[in-house]
Amino acid sequence: MNFDIHEELKKLPASPGVYLMHGENDEIIYVGKAVSLRNRVRQYFQSSRGKSVKIAQMVPQIRRFEYIVTDSELEALVLENNLIKEHRPKYNSMLKDDKTYPYICVTLGEMYPRVLVVRRVRKDGGRYFGPYTNAGAVREVIELVRKLFGLRTCAMRLPAMGEVRPCLYHHIGECPAPCTGEIPKEVYAEQVQAAVRFLSGDHDAEIRDLTEKMQAASEAMEYEKAMEYRDKIAAIREIAEKQKITGQNEDDRDVLALARDREDAVVQVFFVRGGKLIGREHFYLHAPEEEADGAVLESFITQYYSGAAFLPKELMLDRSTGEDALLAEWMSKRKGQKVRILIPQRGLKEKLVEMAAENAAMVLSRDRERLKREEGRTIGAVREIGEVTGVSKIRRMEAYDISNISGTDSVGSMVVFENGRPKRNDYRKFRLRTVSGPDDYASMREVLLRRFQRAVEGSAGFDVLPDLLLMDGGKGQVGIAEEVLEETGLSIPVCGMVKDDTHSTRGLYYKGREVPLEKDSEGFKLITRIQDEAHRFAIEYHRSLRSRGQVRSILDEIEGIGPARRKALLRAFGSAEGVRKATLEALAAVPSMNRAAAEKVRAYFDEDRKTPLVTDEDV
Repeated sequence: MNFDIHEELKKLPASPGVYLMHGENDEIIYVGKAVSLRNRVRQYFQSSRGKSVKIAQMVPQIRRFEYIVTDSELEALVLENNLIKEHRPKYNSMLKDDKTYPYICVTLGEMYPRVLVVRRVRKDGGRYFGPYTNAGAVREVIELVRKLFGLRTCAMRLPAMGEVRPCLYHHIGECPAPCTGEIPKEVYAEQVQAAVRFLSGDHDAEIRDLTEKMQAASEAMEYEKAMEYRDKIAAIREIAEKQKITGQNEDDRDVLALARDREDAVVQVFFVRGGKLIGREHFYLHAPEEEADGAVLESFITQYYSGAAFLPKELMLDRSTGEDALLAEWMSKRKGQKVRILIPQRGLKEKLVEMAAENAAMVLSRDRERLKREEGRTIGAVREIGEVTGVSKIRRMEAYDISNISGTDSVGSMVVFENGRPKRNDYRKFRLRTVSGPDDYASMREVLLRRFQRAVEGSAGFDVLPDLLLMDGGKGQVGIAEEVLEETGLSIPVCGMVKDDTHSTRGLYYKGREVPLEKDSEGFKLITRIQDEAHRFAIEYHRSLRSRGQVRSILDEIEGIGPARRKALLRAFGSAEGVRKATLEALAAVPSMNRAAAEKVRAYFDEDRKTPLVTDEDV
């Protein structure tokens, strides 16, 4: 990874935020929050004295870390919660579901809407804000909304039947009593919209008004009233600092911000899914100084989203590209529904864009050289593969492998790399259904046929196609893949990952010839990583099945060979391959065996000599 942990520790900011620890295979193994990222993250790599058993076990597994800077510890808390739920790290205790956190709801579906604290979001036409981590502050804000805008909080059904007496809140001037009809419906609706704008983040006007009232009360020596205004301002600010991490709706959006320094640039992308900020990526770009910021951002958007598996409904940018309308039209056509591009100027969306910009600037200033190296080993490596094969615009690559034990119960693996990085959410596992016996070609054919038939059907999780297919082998495996693609009516370039006599990656097989790769090139190293990852994922799945007792020996398929005889044969010959090579006399001489059983074993293997057994050790 070219990641020097001790050097990166020196670059940590003394700011609140969230940190993510990555393990051996770059998976996220822990997510944490900090008031000071510098102090908290350094603690992990200092003396182990006083550390919990869990942390002591985790630290040796950390290969790199990353972080997201936030404006407050409260923001960090909520972002930590979102990231834990998204990635489910090994060393995190899973937090409770969001229903344990309070929301603010304005019941817009009612004739006279109310403002309430609720614990669950429902599709009832209401407007929801949250979730929030401080229930006390939420109740203070609801009380403030009632006082400022005169919204009711009671559960009375309106319009009421018969004569109604107004409640205490009306008598103390905090409710206009819509239950009595004293306030026109149109006037009440205006107050509701003002309250929604306030809860949506337009707080400045109210804070200014309350500040003026607080100062006036203080000058008049009405100190209790001044303290009351002060507390209301604090409650508003607490809600304001929280809301940009989790929005008030469930839309999917990407937030992009650009940071530049001469010819170096970084684009920070925040991913908001279901209204929650769940992760981020940053991308290093080389941009000529004379190229305008908007043009750099436009170039990134077209390159990134031309091959993206998912397009959000909304793109929020920190600046205009100069071609926002054209880009929105292009993305809408790709997505099949309207995509909006916004440059927020105020409120919660602007705060989120500002946070992305702050992180982009920090990444560029602290990690410039590391980003250049990483760009070379990922996107640069993909570019090299495209150059040697002649396949243009490679973004997504898929690789496949087969694993079995003693030739039976084969499993298949599919690993996905996008822009040179593993995309583990798109990995897929297959248990073979139609192939019995050690036939790697037939097994691979079944796996590919199932994968691409589901793609043609538009099945979720299989509907995104690769730009390049990588097979673990040469001409034979490539031929199987090309047959399957022809059957399913798909056109995808197929390369074989060829090995030498030592089972090490040698190069690529493409269009009937072997394409050599320089062993010190980033393209060669990426192909090796992909091949190793396909092996690892297949073996890991296979072992998980074996640990549950779900994988059988090939000997179980032979009539007359039960558990006792199987154990005796494996003890005598060491493996199923050893049993295959044994003579009839040697088989009959094994304890618990007889000549009739030996003849059945010999007949079974004599009928199937086409393909050698493949074991976990071989792959």
